[in-house]
Amino acid sequence: MRKGVEDGVRAMAGARRSLAASDAATPAFDLAAFLPYRIVALGHVMGETLAEAYADESVGVNEWRTLAVIGQSRDSGVAARDVVARTPLDKMAVSRAVASLEAKGLIARNAAANDRRMSCLSLTADGRRVYERIVGIAVDYERRLLEALSTDASGALESTLRRLEACASALAEEG
Repeated sequence: MRKGVEDGVRAMAGARRSLAASDAATPAFDLAAFLPYRIVALGHVMGETLAEAYADESVGVNEWRTLAVIGQSRDSGVAARDVVARTPLDKMAVSRAVASLEAKGLIARNAAANDRRMSCLSLTADGRRVYERIVGIAVDYERRLLEALSTDASGALESTLRRLEACASALAEEG
């Protein structure tokens, strides 16, 4: 996912260069109505609200994202690079989150079965309990958000998000 974010930034820079080259006049712009801004702002509000809800677990946002990826792997575990690929976190943020989670006894680092040079991250029993509690909080939060939408609107939102994700990825690949 991080690669997608970086690609998106490059695509936006390319779009800015194209706009600057083709039109010297600055177009009318309303940041509050700008779709990328609105999506990021909404994500920030939702992320912070959810973080407050699970603050009792003494896990920060980056730690939760890391814990979630590891928790979804069930018993197989994951490499830190997989956490980077599946979250909007960079290598350094994942490294810090892994170190913190390991120090708290929530994850364990073991040599991967297929490559002893690579470490594999998995939840400890305490980590599994924290993961399951936060998943319960997250699922409830999502349910409460979706209650604001009808079934049709919820389906339309899902479809729209998929289309926007595909379009953003395609634009990022164009560079």
